[in-house]
Amino acid sequence: MSSRHRVLTNSPRTQSLRLGTARLAFCGLVCLTFGLSDVRTGLAQTPLRQVIDEHISAGWKTRNVTAAAPCSDAEFLRRIYLDLSGTIPTTAATRAFLNDAAPDKREKLVDQLLASPEYARNMQLLFDAMLLERQYANYVTEAEWTEYLRESFATNKPWDQFVRELIAVDGTDPKLHAAMRFQLVRTLDSYRVLNPNAITRDVGRLFLGINLQCAQCHDHPTIKDYHQADYFGIYAFFSRSSVFMATVDTKTVAQFAESAEGTVTFTSVFDKEKKSHTTNPRLPGRPEITEPMFEKGKEYTVAPANGVRPVPIHSRRGELARSLPAPDNVAFNRNIANRLWCQMLGRGIVHPVELNHASNPPSHPELLDILGQRMAEMKYDIKAFLRELALTRTYQLSSVPAAGVSVAAPESFATARLKPIGPEQFAMTMLQATGMTDVQRLALGDKATPDALYATQKGHFPPFVTFFASPPGQAEGSFQSSLEQGLFLGNGDSVRSWLGRQAGNLVDRLSNLPEPTPVAEELYLSVYTRMPSPEETAEIADYLKDRAGDRTEALQELVWSLLTSTEFRFNH
Repeated sequence: MSSRHRVLTNSPRTQSLRLGTARLAFCGLVCLTFGLSDVRTGLAQTPLRQVIDEHISAGWKTRNVTAAAPCSDAEFLRRIYLDLSGTIPTTAATRAFLNDAAPDKREKLVDQLLASPEYARNMQLLFDAMLLERQYANYVTEAEWTEYLRESFATNKPWDQFVRELIAVDGTDPKLHAAMRFQLVRTLDSYRVLNPNAITRDVGRLFLGINLQCAQCHDHPTIKDYHQADYFGIYAFFSRSSVFMATVDTKTVAQFAESAEGTVTFTSVFDKEKKSHTTNPRLPGRPEITEPMFEKGKEYTVAPANGVRPVPIHSRRGELARSLPAPDNVAFNRNIANRLWCQMLGRGIVHPVELNHASNPPSHPELLDILGQRMAEMKYDIKAFLRELALTRTYQLSSVPAAGVSVAAPESFATARLKPIGPEQFAMTMLQATGMTDVQRLALGDKATPDALYATQKGHFPPFVTFFASPPGQAEGSFQSSLEQGLFLGNGDSVRSWLGRQAGNLVDRLSNLPEPTPVAEELYLSVYTRMPSPEETAEIADYLKDRAGDRTEALQELVWSLLTSTEFRFNH
């Protein structure tokens, strides 16, 4: 690659994106129910977006931080597309938005994306990775589970209802059978026995923002707020449950069974006296649940018997499904508000999102309380909540720090945070940028529905998951580049094949443009969702002038150089 080729990824625009990220480089660069303006609970409240901006700006004054300028239309367009639809816009959509002079065009775009099929697909991918962490489960197919997720977000299922289904599902209702996958990935012995320790850990992490894993054998050694009694209080909700294999219409299906008996006891390994403790089901910070007493032999609606699934009158899992996703459960409300905030802003108000405790306080405690309260008042309407976040000044700040500010403290939210694009989103974004999405859409013809297009694209996900996702069973972590990632992008068959000239793809469109200025514009609009600067246009003109004899190959290298840059790899 020539020095002129390499310099294209080191333009002032790309260099400015690296500020505040320790000059982070990706592989070295080589390799309308939701359309509410406020929430009303009796009297009109201040719009949530305004409340957020007031608290964040007050924090800037307290921290003596200068906030970045508002982001440009191009920055906003790319950012909101990636956050809500999981990919970048088409070149035509980019041109239309940039040329639109309407003052409310950003708000209209947010509404458009939230109403799109792509929003539901994107949320399906994000929450699949969050809830299952790419683990395999038997008895519920991936297709069943992903359709359950997609439909839940397409219909804007309230978060409390969604969690209630994941916890209370027993497999007897065919409409909710797919929800069993959440618990079935947390099983032992060839998927026949529930693993209450795994479920205990993940219910705390995912729904309450507390990771109690190190409190299983004793009080947490470093976090004073995390107690062994908290761990086993959650454990008790699941300790009586098991997997039951039933025959339904000649098919063997997994269901959950539950006993009416069983006491949870625990002993700290640090207790020299080995004193044993017992507990009823209990959520952290709340009293033990008082369970009803039944006459011996009358504890079940369906009594245990050989080949019969027992059903107790009082279900501990059912009790958790009622008490966990409840409007008065502050930890539950704050957790989902914090996770959605992290999804949009790149960092939680409590960060990491699963370590909420006194020694890791929220950056904006009062704001987090308000967000949790408003989430409950919104009746757990995820679309409405995301809409308010997207329309804040805070979300719409530039990723370039203010003049004179080298690095803004991330907890101040004074600069838009660079967020690595998820593996599946990275694949879809690269397909869109290279024009392969257009090629696929053209090949589908009249059958080019969003579902059909997604079915075509998801076949390209596996290698991106292999190289860019966290290992199964681990939450998606912070960005780390690797040699393997660079080799995949530089030499892998997937990306290289998308750069070959095909009718309608990016290299083909560029090849049909004889002048360098239109080439630069089409290239930058397609890959970066912005117009090139005069300097970048001049660089491309010079580069193509020197490569007149092998112009198609030169165009392929130009596209590749932008695809492997920091500016493309991150949502900024």
